[in-house]
Amino acid sequence: MKTFGVSFRPHDDEAVAILSGSDTCRIGAHQIIGNVRLDDRASLEARIGSLPPRSSDLEICLRAYIAWGDACVNFIQGDFSFVIWDETRRRVLGVRDHLGVRAFHYALVRGTLYISDSIDWILSQEAVPRDLDDVWIGDFLMVGFGLDFERSVRRHVSRLAPAHILDFSSKGLTTRRYWRLEIGDPVRFGKRADYVDRFRELLHQAVRDRLPAGRVGIAMSGGLDSTTLAAATVDVTNEPSRIVTECIHYSDSLQDEEGHFSRLVADKLNVELSLREASDSVYDPLWRARGINTAEPTPTIVQAYPNMVFAQRNRELASVWFFGEGPDDALPFDRDPYLSWLISRRDWKGYGLALADYARVKGIAGWRKTFLRAQRPGRKPGVDADNIPAWISPEFEREMRLSERLADLGRSRPAPHWKPSAIRAFSDPIWPALFDTLRVGEMAGGPEWRHPFLDLRLLQYLISLPTIPWAWRKDILRQAMRDKLPSEVLSRDKTPLVDQPLRAPLMKHGFPPLSGAPAFERYVQLEALPRHYSPTDHLDRVIFAHALDYWLSCD
Repeated sequence: MKTFGVSFRPHDDEAVAILSGSDTCRIGAHQIIGNVRLDDRASLEARIGSLPPRSSDLEICLRAYIAWGDACVNFIQGDFSFVIWDETRRRVLGVRDHLGVRAFHYALVRGTLYISDSIDWILSQEAVPRDLDDVWIGDFLMVGFGLDFERSVRRHVSRLAPAHILDFSSKGLTTRRYWRLEIGDPVRFGKRADYVDRFRELLHQAVRDRLPAGRVGIAMSGGLDSTTLAAATVDVTNEPSRIVTECIHYSDSLQDEEGHFSRLVADKLNVELSLREASDSVYDPLWRARGINTAEPTPTIVQAYPNMVFAQRNRELASVWFFGEGPDDALPFDRDPYLSWLISRRDWKGYGLALADYARVKGIAGWRKTFLRAQRPGRKPGVDADNIPAWISPEFEREMRLSERLADLGRSRPAPHWKPSAIRAFSDPIWPALFDTLRVGEMAGGPEWRHPFLDLRLLQYLISLPTIPWAWRKDILRQAMRDKLPSEVLSRDKTPLVDQPLRAPLMKHGFPPLSGAPAFERYVQLEALPRHYSPTDHLDRVIFAHALDYWLSCD
């Protein structure tokens, strides 16, 4: 995958230094560099007017800036991070997409600004210090990624937050938000079929805008989201032979049924399916000996080698793969906030219809489950998973105030709203962290990942659907796929894995010895860190600690 890196010194005659091999375009006194994939390109072209034939997405972004200045971000949608050098104004404009799908890092050192989608490129510049950011590391040890959108593991290298603009000139550097996810009143149609038709229309647009020229891959479980994506892709292409799907399952260790359900879907859609049994590849006992380096610590390092092998194989099957994340967060069943909102609006007709819809979609089976839950005795609260592990250095914990930082997790509440969970979910730094994880595979020779459900047109629509009935078991997807997917899949409840896939291999193999990196002792009491997995351990956090030790040993 291409990457870009630039440096700017606003007083120099030539202020742009371009990393060889990156996409770039120059029009008069304006130059752009970056990674761009546009949605709804036709509408943007129509707004701009006359364009040269075969203009790239990058060139269209530059022409949008020339036409509208900073306001160009009001018309650009897709996955992008790009930098514009405006020679007439002697300023740099950097832009990152709305959800942070594309990476954007920068460092300002002694008046020179370094920008790249690669932390490694920035650190390759001799002037940039490599000091660690202990706040980011504290977050990593607790949750596996940074909780601040702007921080990285390097104190002098920052991230541009999603939906933000960077502005740099002789006046200094500033950043500002250009967009935030906002939801108005629920969308209303006269007929139920209109809701389904609009969903299909937007999903097809999202898929169409992301299709590559050749084959396309789809990461497909046996659940509703990814199979809906596969069915929509068959509809849009009308060429099942262009589509290859892969289902990762753990039938050997966890007896999950994803392979069975994904086979039903592949047979109905007539698409190619690869079943990958991942029980033996979810943990690589030799992970420390592989010598794989990443720009930041990552818990996926324990499976990085088998993931790279499969990613390179998948790249041979298709250069672009679709990822089905999105509907779970866009369609939370916020029943009580929605009903309370209707009452606050004195919408008694809407309230009555919502109750009737709820009784209908829940059905006899759903009400029976509710009744049975009500008969069970209350469960005693379990162990608080947010406790600080005993192996964290007490001095580091006090200095970083980890207890207070953990206590703040989940406290932030959106303003009163009829769908608060969706607003909160898409304001979570876990999304950019997910994209960073996928990017590691892209940089290792894997395919490019694209996310149709995160198309802003479709995402805004899903979030704006009335909670009742459409968010109950993601009913909008089930109704839209009634004639597309097998009935066994449409009637299936969401089925999480019965256990963590890593648990069994860690009990068998344990962790390799620690590296002895001196820097690690600042964060962890070595004698207290588990070397072998125990059911009493917080498994994820033990992995985070070992992953940090490995990363420090490679730094």
